[in-house]
Amino acid sequence: MSEQKLDTAVYDPMTVEPKWRARWEERGTNSMDVAAAKKPYYQLMMFPYPSAEGLHVGNVFAFVGNDIHGRFRRLQGWDVFEPIGFDAFGIHSENYALKVNTHPGKLIPANIARFKEQLKRTGLMVNWEHVLATTDPDYYHWTQWIFLKLYEAGHAVKKQAPVNWCPECKTVLANEQVEDGYCERHPGTRVHQRYLSQWFFTITKYVERLLDNLETLDWSESTRTMQANWIGRSEGAELIFEAPAGTRIPVYTTRPDTVFGATYLVLAPEHPLVDELTASEQQNEVGKYRREAGQKDVVTRKVGDREKTGVFTGTYARNPATGESVPIWIADYVLMEYGTGAIMAVPGHDERDFEFAEKFGLEIRRVVAASSPSPSSPPDQARAEVEDDTLPYISWGGVLVNSGQFDGLGPAEGVKAITAWLEERGSGRTKVQFRLHDWCISRQRYWGPPIPMVYCDGCGTVPVPYDDLPVLLPEIDDFKPDESGMSPLARHEEWYRVPCPKCGKLARRETDVSDTFLDSAWYFLRYPSTKFDDRAFDPATTEKWLPVDSYIGGNEHAVLHLMYSRFITMVLHDLGLLNFEEPFTKFRAHGTIVKDGAKMSKSRGNVVVPDDYIDKWGADTFRMYLMFLGPYLEGGDFRDEGIAGMRRFLDRVWTLTKKMATGAGELDRGAVRKLHQTIKKVAHDIEGLHYNTAISALMEYSNTLRAIEDDEAGLSRELLEPLIVMLAPFAPHFSEECWERFGHADSVHDASWPPFDEELARADEVEVVVQVNGKVRGRLRVAPGTPEAEVVESAMADEGVSRFVTGREVRKTIYVQDRLVNIVV
Repeated sequence: MSEQKLDTAVYDPMTVEPKWRARWEERGTNSMDVAAAKKPYYQLMMFPYPSAEGLHVGNVFAFVGNDIHGRFRRLQGWDVFEPIGFDAFGIHSENYALKVNTHPGKLIPANIARFKEQLKRTGLMVNWEHVLATTDPDYYHWTQWIFLKLYEAGHAVKKQAPVNWCPECKTVLANEQVEDGYCERHPGTRVHQRYLSQWFFTITKYVERLLDNLETLDWSESTRTMQANWIGRSEGAELIFEAPAGTRIPVYTTRPDTVFGATYLVLAPEHPLVDELTASEQQNEVGKYRREAGQKDVVTRKVGDREKTGVFTGTYARNPATGESVPIWIADYVLMEYGTGAIMAVPGHDERDFEFAEKFGLEIRRVVAASSPSPSSPPDQARAEVEDDTLPYISWGGVLVNSGQFDGLGPAEGVKAITAWLEERGSGRTKVQFRLHDWCISRQRYWGPPIPMVYCDGCGTVPVPYDDLPVLLPEIDDFKPDESGMSPLARHEEWYRVPCPKCGKLARRETDVSDTFLDSAWYFLRYPSTKFDDRAFDPATTEKWLPVDSYIGGNEHAVLHLMYSRFITMVLHDLGLLNFEEPFTKFRAHGTIVKDGAKMSKSRGNVVVPDDYIDKWGADTFRMYLMFLGPYLEGGDFRDEGIAGMRRFLDRVWTLTKKMATGAGELDRGAVRKLHQTIKKVAHDIEGLHYNTAISALMEYSNTLRAIEDDEAGLSRELLEPLIVMLAPFAPHFSEECWERFGHADSVHDASWPPFDEELARADEVEVVVQVNGKVRGRLRVAPGTPEAEVVESAMADEGVSRFVTGREVRKTIYVQDRLVNIVV
């Protein structure tokens, strides 16, 4: 065989990578004709917020991991659609614009342009013809259209509600954006509560479907668990406590078995019955307490270990189980957003209730004990026996005591029996409760899509006609929010004063903008249909490409973004606009990158700027090093000294490609076997996103080739080309260059994933460990699949084994195929 002479220069990524990016653009290598695709596969990554700082290493880690899987699917013969876009509206962009005194309408396009350039340098297989930005009127036209569809269906409603208000952000915050009572964006700013008229989406109408469908989704278990916990399903009972005037006060509890120990009631300060139930002499004290509670954010009020506060209403209610009058209190540790906004307090068996009762001198009664008193014990002794446990006693174990005819039942039995008993008396019923609340989409900021509603004195609330969409966000200079609780748009009468769509009289636009989570709740529907300007998503295109086949993103969005996307999809499905109700067939949450063992931050000076590393090492080396740090679904520790090893690996492969021989010749059997083992291993690992072990397998195979390379004969094409194809998803530029130098005119990414032969992948021999009574006494080399009897016979004949078994009775043998035999004597 004669050697094919290739360029002997060292691999230079600064020459190779720009060459292939230009070639891809010129040839349309990464373009996907969504209409012509025969075997569609939708590979989705979470689109980024285009910050002024540019692309960070976390973005690159996420996007490269997604890209590798997409390129692998392409090599398997799928028509892969891998789009990208920019989540460009929202408070992050607006706050930064205020900080640098630049209008977000000018800042964001510049940020997006920089992101595009950085993304292209990383070698992603992105279809740039379908790029989108949520700030583009051609996009938020359809965000507003979705709002109107939900409004028509009764899923968009406006109502007064308590919200977390950040004085620094000057807008509403979700509970997840409040940390220990402070704004996550402004750690020194305490959040307080306001009552505002807000637009809500009625996601609670879909709560059971959102929960039940989780069982059918091929998602990361951690993500499904987080969603299930956020939905927060609990089974319990609604019990009725009645005030003397006949006012019925419903309470929700998961422990109706403890109702005999309910010695007082507590209402949330916002409870609608507070005024009615407060005695005249307590009006001033209760009013003062409610005002103070209104200054506290919801999250702080949920914290269980803070000091309890409260005020007595001066009135009582009847315990439905005991018939006793119990005092009614107001306390801010009870929230209107959960249950009924009122609780029955059982201080003997609840930590918070116990602390409250201790502070205010309220009765503490035990109704669950660790064990029943002895039947022969006299009353005083029996009482001492059940009261010997430390209070509060919080357990589903033990037995009911001081609970009338239910004494002696276990708590679980007591739940059913007491609930049924109270239901017969008209004072209770079984109830399922959920933690999930309706989605508040109103934001009192500037940088977002205007909510397409108009308020008319004569006609009331009127939706903007579809033909008048989009309601364009006006360019205003004074976009800084203030303390009024109103959007900056409310200061511009020339914008918000418009004719009523119904009667034509002067009316007023809604001046709040919608939550950025609404922008991201449907972007995946738009990608394949960006060419259509007369519809949000084309029915035929959508049916062809969706639901998404593979979605990869961070678990920081496991709750809100994914939950809202599922909700919007379900609503559109129920409206007959989609033929599926779950948007993402498969979702995997990637891990997190740290630097030198610590979370990256500017203050630590350990932020990895991708541009610097790509400038020095090239994108392919950077891509492969990120994937080699650790399991992709877990993340890893970025250390500068490690990246050089990945560059050396590519250099070694580069050297091997210069040894490719032409002509036929006998192939090394060991190399062929290793090749087929590698094909099988790498395909399996990419499928499961185990990129680090896939790269290890490629390294092992390259070492096998290096061991057999012959400067005279060269390496066979049959052994080298599959290596380059398997390397292509990881190092796309490098692999293109090698493929071209092998004489191919077409892109390596249009090649086919190499097939593997199970027989050829099978080892000629395997090593079987021989144990006697669990201790290693020898090792055998046998053919794969050798029957147990033959292995045992060979083991018994082995000199090192026989001396431990000769003359002793063999009681049994344990055989693990091709791995181990244990002889028990």
